[in-house]
Amino acid sequence: MPSETPQPAFVLVRPQMGENIGAAARAMWNFGLDRMRVVAPRDGWPSEKAVAMASGAGRLLDEARLYDDLAGALDDCTYVYATTARPRELTKPVLSPERAMEGARARIAEGERVAVLFGPERAGLENEDVARANAIISVPVNPAFPSLNLAQCVLLTGYEWQRTGGGVVHVADVLRGDWATGREIEALAAHYEERLEEAGFFFPETKAEGMKINLRNLWSRMRLSRADVQMLHGIMRQMVRWKSR
Repeated sequence: MPSETPQPAFVLVRPQMGENIGAAARAMWNFGLDRMRVVAPRDGWPSEKAVAMASGAGRLLDEARLYDDLAGALDDCTYVYATTARPRELTKPVLSPERAMEGARARIAEGERVAVLFGPERAGLENEDVARANAIISVPVNPAFPSLNLAQCVLLTGYEWQRTGGGVVHVADVLRGDWATGREIEALAAHYEERLEEAGFFFPETKAEGMKINLRNLWSRMRLSRADVQMLHGIMRQMVRWKSR
């Protein structure tokens, strides 16, 4: 069973090699982290190569949660960080691993469910993945060679998590924000995309995909409560009814 220590979920998005998944499990367990989620691994699951590489951290692989897509992996999360070494045109807060894990610890102490995304080894996260995150984690590495492999990135983030609080989170006795979950944000995004598609908003067709990514990035950047989401659904429904009169 996973440990009871409150902590972020580490989400491996479309990892390509079992060895790297196993090495990531070892890196997580070095710092007491055992909430692994795996999205669409290229070579299938379970992976014998991942088990061999994980060594004493094989329990994390046994308990890892497997998902077909990223939306499902973030279904219950209220705040998401995306790790990336490449500059992005998406407007989001950009944090060092240290600052990100300080923020993650504070959010978890207030009852939030936090996830950290790690992209596939070859090219990292796609813009569509990053658009689902609330903030970016960027490591200040050599600009002439910015690439970190999956396990290195997991190790670095896990180290900063441990360093910011010794691996222990004390849940604060405070009023907790009723933040919208990934499932609720996903439903809101789908509602607006569907209605805007019907209205011919995504035009021309060559720019439609980029417009949808930018819209999704807007939702993730706004930090919406459940009440906010309900209101935005209501606004769109009322506009559609008004237009049809």
